[in-house]
Amino acid sequence: MEFFELWDGGPVMSGARDAEPVTTDSVLLANFPSLSGVRRAADFGCGSGVLGLILAARSGTVKIDLVEIAPAASAAAAKNVELNGLGDRLRVLSRDLRTLREAEVGKYQLIISNPPYFPVGSGTAPAAGRQTAREERECTLSELAWTASRLLGDGGRLAVTYPSERLAEAVCALSGAGLEPKRLRLVQARLQSAPFLALLECRRGGKPGLSVEPVLILKNPDGADTEEVRKIYRLPSPTAGEGGNK
Repeated sequence: MEFFELWDGGPVMSGARDAEPVTTDSVLLANFPSLSGVRRAADFGCGSGVLGLILAARSGTVKIDLVEIAPAASAAAAKNVELNGLGDRLRVLSRDLRTLREAEVGKYQLIISNPPYFPVGSGTAPAAGRQTAREERECTLSELAWTASRLLGDGGRLAVTYPSERLAEAVCALSGAGLEPKRLRLVQARLQSAPFLALLECRRGGKPGLSVEPVLILKNPDGADTEEVRKIYRLPSPTAGEGGNK
């Protein structure tokens, strides 16, 4: 089995890099919400656990539930928790997130999720084993939002990433569940590109008022990573004349 570090000296993950255990969307989301005051958090639809590992690296005290319905993915998450010696802070719950109850998990201050982006049968058919992660086969964003609203304490936050083309749907689903959108950051591949991704943070019971933050640009004109992306990935700044692709 192959192992790699998310960054130099960072958490270790099992599996090949081309097996999609880590995506740009996940890395951006894991670094988006503040962890100030967060004691208990959850990742809904955790996959192999990358979001939880990054959150644990950002805070040495937060306890995180990693919730995943797909058996193979939850097994991979459990293996990665074990590899990093984080069993005292990260717990894998191999189950349907919609069945979680407050009596079982208590109240979270933060929930994050990189949910399925596509309605069932839309777009390019996902590879075998990836249907649950890519299509809304097991859980829609609305169902995720209502579950998060039930399990967040007053003022608790839900942070999600979603395709920019479905941003209007996301805002409606989240606000309809009592999760008021408070922060929005769009992501573009390059300066001249249209946004393709939205990072959105909502607050349970929050008052109306959305802060739209500067667009996050991933690549410079020469194709190298922007300085902000390098900081997010914990990469050293390139020396003059060098590229910086991940």
